[in-house]
Amino acid sequence: MTNQLVTIDQMKAAWSTIQDKVHRTPMSHSTFFSNTTHCNIYLKEELFQKTGSFKVRGVSNKMNSLTAEEKAKGVITISAGNHAQAVAWSAGQYGIPATVVMPANSVPSKQQATSDYGGEVILTDGPLLDTMLGIQKERDLVFVHPFDDPLIIAGHGTCGLEIVEDVPNVDAVLIGVGGGGLISGVAAAVKQLVPGAKVYGIEPEGAPTMTKSLERGEPNTLSSISTIADGLSAPFVGAHNLAHVQAFVDDVVLVTEDEIRHALRLIWDRTKLMAEPAAAAAMAGLLTEKVSVPAGSNVCVIMCGGNVNLDDVSTLLI
Repeated sequence: MTNQLVTIDQMKAAWSTIQDKVHRTPMSHSTFFSNTTHCNIYLKEELFQKTGSFKVRGVSNKMNSLTAEEKAKGVITISAGNHAQAVAWSAGQYGIPATVVMPANSVPSKQQATSDYGGEVILTDGPLLDTMLGIQKERDLVFVHPFDDPLIIAGHGTCGLEIVEDVPNVDAVLIGVGGGGLISGVAAAVKQLVPGAKVYGIEPEGAPTMTKSLERGEPNTLSSISTIADGLSAPFVGAHNLAHVQAFVDDVVLVTEDEIRHALRLIWDRTKLMAEPAAAAAMAGLLTEKVSVPAGSNVCVIMCGGNVNLDDVSTLLI
């Protein structure tokens, strides 16, 4: 199971499963970023997805797979925010009780949104996974992994299917990387449908989880994380995710906090999309030329989420 790679058929099956529960998000062309980079820049607007991020794609696919007995027990997960909201919302669509363990220092607006979607939020200052495992055992709940699950990956792969439908001659796709769920699914879709296209992952320097895992050839866990891109702050990557990145991703690069802030300001100012820093990281990889693509290329940058804590807006810009 560790090296199971999702297929196009599995992603198409996921789309059939989730299409009545999620949005088929827009694809826009940016004249400003196209002129700036000398490429044709397309923005996949996942910030307009249900709950404000791509996460509901994979979660909805996972929820649908649960047995009646598992649904009755309820689900539990760990998350700093976007996955938390997706699990709470999606569980509600299926009538499933949801418990979400979140860091005590996670964004308050994401905590509140998770609660508003019907999830029971449990905050902890301790290790998320250990806290969750204790509650899971005590309550006999079903764990919905944030990223390391073929069903989650196949669900996220539906975003890749849409990218290829909207930009069939796509040359490159840029994706922010946290635990690796989104890039696993999108890369699998794009590479199997357009083998000549390039797929690039972008991580914050303060959260180089996938970079370290690729260097070591095995999933790596970080002892500390420091980045404004909380959507890319997973402290570890999964075995399934690493296998997909090894198989389908051309390169993973690192960007600084200032580079993320600069990209964020330009996205907000020039596109009027209220993207979160995790989305800006992907654009930063292109603007800094750490991801190098030939002039005239058709490039898709995924705006993976838009869950910005409005109280932090002034601190996010430079």
